[in-house]
Amino acid sequence: MREHWDERSIPDQHGRVAIVTGANTGLGFETARMLAERGATVVLAVRDVEKGKQAAARISGDVGVQALDLASLDSVRSAAAELRAVHPHIDLLINNAGVMYPPKRTTADGFELQFGTNHLGHFALTGLLLDRLLDVPGSRVVTVSSGGHRIRAAIHFDDLHWERSYSRVAAYGQSKLANLMFTYELQRRLASRGTTVAVAAHPGVSNTELIRNSPAAFRLPVTWLAPLLTQNAATGALPTVRAATDPDVRGGQYYGPAGRLEIRGLPKLVQSSRDSHDRAVQQRLWTVSEELTGVTFPVV
Repeated sequence: MREHWDERSIPDQHGRVAIVTGANTGLGFETARMLAERGATVVLAVRDVEKGKQAAARISGDVGVQALDLASLDSVRSAAAELRAVHPHIDLLINNAGVMYPPKRTTADGFELQFGTNHLGHFALTGLLLDRLLDVPGSRVVTVSSGGHRIRAAIHFDDLHWERSYSRVAAYGQSKLANLMFTYELQRRLASRGTTVAVAAHPGVSNTELIRNSPAAFRLPVTWLAPLLTQNAATGALPTVRAATDPDVRGGQYYGPAGRLEIRGLPKLVQSSRDSHDRAVQQRLWTVSEELTGVTFPVV
């Protein structure tokens, strides 16, 4: 596998269809831009359609916009139905959108906002679109996690929605740990098909709008020291793009920055926490996610 992998390393993407959630700004925008510039047909799946159209106008290539609010299962179902009607096959589903450290809020379905958006919304969307990928050779589901999956992170089955007490940091950690557990369990279920793979990535510490709800103790130092502590959104998107396009990628892998502590740098294969590989918890999370979303997958 190549050690040095940058935007110039992206293979030709002509003939491929890519759905990128949260693609009107930041990491998602850069992911969509890179794929479109290499020839992919790209759909920006976004909550604010007008902002999505403005973003699409800034990208060269075949780019469309799809309304999608991951904090509403009704919206997820509507978006999936509309995408299915237009695209008989999908090559790449990139679960990028997310919220980080908001004040305590719930989704339209009563889920804690970070768990509901970052994990359950993407779980449902993937399940509703997966049959469009299953017969497509080289198709991939790429889910964006975070180094936050190591910080106060556990799956709190006794209080998934933080109804007894709320820690925005721990709730974010739970959602990002769930992203990885979903990827690993999905890959096991896909393995026998031999066509579609599930891969995860994380952007390190990237200077994007995602940190706007961060506690001041985190946000202010990052703002002041951004040139030293962070990388731009284009570099932060590279692990996701590598996971989506590098022909050497294998299912169940995890990509992140190559620099110290995986904070910044070009993308490489990295390792997630020991907790993320707990198969019993992965399987329990899958079952609970099906129950909460009402979505079952077309794989065993």
